[in-house]
Amino acid sequence: MSPLLNLRVWKEIARSYKNISSFRWLLLGVLVGLLSGILAVAFFAAVEYGKFIFLHQLAGMTLPAPAGEEIFHGPAGQLRPWVIPVCTMTVGLITGWLVNKYIPETISGGTDGTDATIKCFHQGSGLMRPIVPIIKGITSVFTIATGGSAGREGPITQMGAGIGSWIAQKLKLSAKERRILLLAGAAGGLGAIFRAPLGGALTAVEVIYREDFESEAILPSVLSSVVSYSLFTLFYGAEPIFGIPRFVFHDPREMIFYIILAFACTLVGWMYIRTFRFIKYSIFFKIKDRLGLMWATGLGGLMMGLMGMFFPQLLSGGYGWLEMAIMGEIPIMMMIAIILGKTVATSMTIGSGMSGGMFAPALFVGGMTGGIVGQVAGKYYPDIATQPGAYVLVGMAAFFAGVAKAPIGPLIMVCELTQGYGLLAPLMLASALCIVLGRNCSLYEHQVDNKFDSPAHIEDSTINILEQLHVDTHFKPGRVTTLEEGTTLKALRDIIANTNELYFPVKNDEGTITGILTIQNVRNHLFNQDLFDLILAKDLATKPATLKEDDDLYTALLKFVDTDYGQIPVVSEDDPNHIIGIINRENVFRAYAKAIKELHED
Repeated sequence: MSPLLNLRVWKEIARSYKNISSFRWLLLGVLVGLLSGILAVAFFAAVEYGKFIFLHQLAGMTLPAPAGEEIFHGPAGQLRPWVIPVCTMTVGLITGWLVNKYIPETISGGTDGTDATIKCFHQGSGLMRPIVPIIKGITSVFTIATGGSAGREGPITQMGAGIGSWIAQKLKLSAKERRILLLAGAAGGLGAIFRAPLGGALTAVEVIYREDFESEAILPSVLSSVVSYSLFTLFYGAEPIFGIPRFVFHDPREMIFYIILAFACTLVGWMYIRTFRFIKYSIFFKIKDRLGLMWATGLGGLMMGLMGMFFPQLLSGGYGWLEMAIMGEIPIMMMIAIILGKTVATSMTIGSGMSGGMFAPALFVGGMTGGIVGQVAGKYYPDIATQPGAYVLVGMAAFFAGVAKAPIGPLIMVCELTQGYGLLAPLMLASALCIVLGRNCSLYEHQVDNKFDSPAHIEDSTINILEQLHVDTHFKPGRVTTLEEGTTLKALRDIIANTNELYFPVKNDEGTITGILTIQNVRNHLFNQDLFDLILAKDLATKPATLKEDDDLYTALLKFVDTDYGQIPVVSEDDPNHIIGIINRENVFRAYAKAIKELHED
């Protein structure tokens, strides 16, 4: 490719990035996906290697791992279960000290990394200090690796969101664009670590609301998730987390048991959330207020470690035990014990202030709930409930949909995990019922009902009318008097005398619009003949401003406010320097007043 052609290609890319919104989000989504994918690869390796060192070799624990996650192999060390509480307590103390010293604003960040991301979206204008995901990510690695009952999904969501926020800040994007990239980063991390690109993207855009989703973030989130997932599978393969048979729903009578499952998940979800909040606020927050955060997290780590020492099913994320439940290898009484123990253990870990996510424990508890229903149904009605393991998968999605108010993402995740849509009908029914039955109970503290309850969309109630109106129907097409940069003050006086216009675009020798000259700028020099040949149009012009035909009137209003101009030239879609008309500030106000009047009349 010749240098001239290469230059033209880059110029075309730059023009498309600047003028085509979807193309810009394509590039940004890919960039965020690449970085969040690299982060997910490193984070997953660090967690799994840490578990191999701390739990397998130092503590001598041999824990089951799902088929798609066992990447480190070797003989177990001598059995030393006491290592677990020592390690978890140490991690808790260090976590508390680091958080208190360097990122104290995260102490009230909410449930976990996902909730912190939700808070950053709604209340933080998409701004996340880079040190926050760094410290949270590192401490999460050690929390999970030493056996803390927490998941990878919450931390990687926050770290991916941090990547998106950092890129947006470096590119000096607007608050709205920062929020979108924040979600794109979260989607990239979640889609990669769960090996579910579509489910990860949809979960990221819907989990921030209870009854809504962020539609504008779908394109960059999907792109980010796909790129991140592709990079992740390049290192770890494309096999799903669980090595399980394919499940298919084939008997309509089985819907009765899935309805029962929805009620069971709602009840357990209510217990899960109430237990977590009681332990967090009634126990550990009081300890934190009296002794400090470090001692609260240290005690939480110690209590978690003691539980895990005697009940290893509670350690870390527990996906290996979940796979065993899907295969029907865990008895009912053990699953009941695991549900109760996991709820308390997770509350001890995350509720004390240690780092980690609530996503995996929620899936774990929901899956075990489904396993109980599935085994009971299979025992008494074997001709109907022929695949009890399917209830574990449906329980995972339905439980998380109910507690997190995310109906679509978890459902798609399960379909991606099973590599088919055989369970789509029961997934939809159980998830919908769980959301309705558990509508007053939410795991994430900073979720809001919809966009109109979000500070991020506080302007929407006033600007959405202008966003529906466009420049092409409200500007005055035709010839606009344009000045050259070298136009003298003398010539300028003659031009002004022969036109009614008050604002004049100024172009350089290459035909590029370089500024706007206003009558106010000329007035002080207009009758000073000594300056007639000294002052040029470029000396009096102020910053350039243009609008395109497809720009909405809210964009136009912002430019009028920013420049304080009364008129702004309208340029061609294909050529940003070809002026095709002009729009007055009064045109915007008149269009707004007319639209408001029509709304009232309707």
